[in-house]
Amino acid sequence: MAVSHRGAISFGMVHIPVGLYTATQDNDIHFNQLCKEDGSRVKYKKVCANCGKEVQASDIIKGFEYEPGKYVTMTDDDFEKAKTEKDKTIHILHFTDLHAIRPVYYDKTYHTIPEQGGDKAYELLRRAMMEEGKIAIAKTVMGTREKLLALIPTEDGILVETLFFADEVKEAPKEISHPEVSEVELTMAKTLVDAMVQEFQPQAYKDEYQARLWEIINQKIQGKEITVPQESGQVTVIDIMEALKQSLANVGSAS
Repeated sequence: MAVSHRGAISFGMVHIPVGLYTATQDNDIHFNQLCKEDGSRVKYKKVCANCGKEVQASDIIKGFEYEPGKYVTMTDDDFEKAKTEKDKTIHILHFTDLHAIRPVYYDKTYHTIPEQGGDKAYELLRRAMMEEGKIAIAKTVMGTREKLLALIPTEDGILVETLFFADEVKEAPKEISHPEVSEVELTMAKTLVDAMVQEFQPQAYKDEYQARLWEIINQKIQGKEITVPQESGQVTVIDIMEALKQSLANVGSAS
């Protein structure tokens, strides 16, 4: 697996050389766009707006439009000059509790692997955070963007989560109302919650839609008629208490 980012975790005066490796992957089925008339691939070309010539990736540079039609160009060296020594490290700002971060701030997950000479300091940081029940908030520059990070200790190592900055997180489009609920309804809802409690086991969950999609694709490849499994229709219950009672009955019969 290729390293996504190399640097060092800066922990006070301690520097821990690490590499960041992506912790997730895209397993979605990807489709090409085809011309409806003859089924040929639809291709996209990068074309110069001035001369109309197709431009190769090696001939493209970055530019910032400071006035309409006027650009200042930036090279890789220019981006590197903007970085300080602190930007080149994963600089821990402070420690906090995991529950202090709202889920909406999480972006992407990386495995953090200590590099040569960093094993002991890495383990010291991991153990200290685990035993104190804390995570670290840090910053670094990855590519051409500064990233806010959360370093989360696990039994095996340290995960790095890139976080959105506050100005990147949108507020809810409308305020959510909080109507009154009766104690009876709340007690029944809590009972249903308790009845459905199970340990989270990641391997138990499969992408069932992708499996059905593969089945349809294979049927079409083989020229077969597509068959759709029939499911029992969901009954809509208007009365909340009746819905809770039926849900509890279903949970009880399934256990």
